[in-house]
Amino acid sequence: MKLLDLNGLESFYGASQALFGVNLDVKQGEVVALMGRNGMGKTTTINSIIGLVRPRTGAITFGGKAIFGMRPHRIARLGLGLVPEGRRCFPNLTVMENLVATARGSEWTFDKVVDLFPRLGERRDQYANTLSGGEQQMLAIGRALMTNPRLLILDEATEGLAPVIRQDIWSAIRKLKAAGQSILVVDKTLSELLPVADRCFVLEKGTTVFQGPPAALTPELQDRYLGV
Repeated sequence: MKLLDLNGLESFYGASQALFGVNLDVKQGEVVALMGRNGMGKTTTINSIIGLVRPRTGAITFGGKAIFGMRPHRIARLGLGLVPEGRRCFPNLTVMENLVATARGSEWTFDKVVDLFPRLGERRDQYANTLSGGEQQMLAIGRALMTNPRLLILDEATEGLAPVIRQDIWSAIRKLKAAGQSILVVDKTLSELLPVADRCFVLEKGTTVFQGPPAALTPELQDRYLGV
């Protein structure tokens, strides 16, 4: 069953068109990779899904409900949890306060987030702005999970993080997948992203140019759409 479904999505920034008919879907319980070079529309697609950018045409459904043009807070309440690019933790709140501030539902608790990311338990009373970049990313993921999302969206999941921290993040994503969490993830580390993804969507200049399983994303296609 499709949890999220985008059809023919077109979005603009003022008079400048950024998306030219994006098609994408995420089924219940799968991990979908959204891929493309910088500036090809990945973040705009995510912002269009969550209502931060208002698409002009197309259709978006989530859980069978049309959310096209809906306000961001209403979309979030339907069960979309976002880990934004750049993390954006609340800097003057502690780790625990960041997590409790977004708590909604009963499945994900502070203790369960700490089980996933033990570092956050060790730093529960530290302010977010004193954490390393990797720890802030863990906190941002934990904060999104505390909303008990039906779909977790990770925009640039491991960008700019040290290799050891990237491994911790990918390990957490694999655990979430094994637990049945639906995930839409953007990341450039193909060696880690492709093995965890069930399907891939590639954007080129604001248009979906590839969709299929990771095995179908041949080296030639990778070089054409993802190479530097």
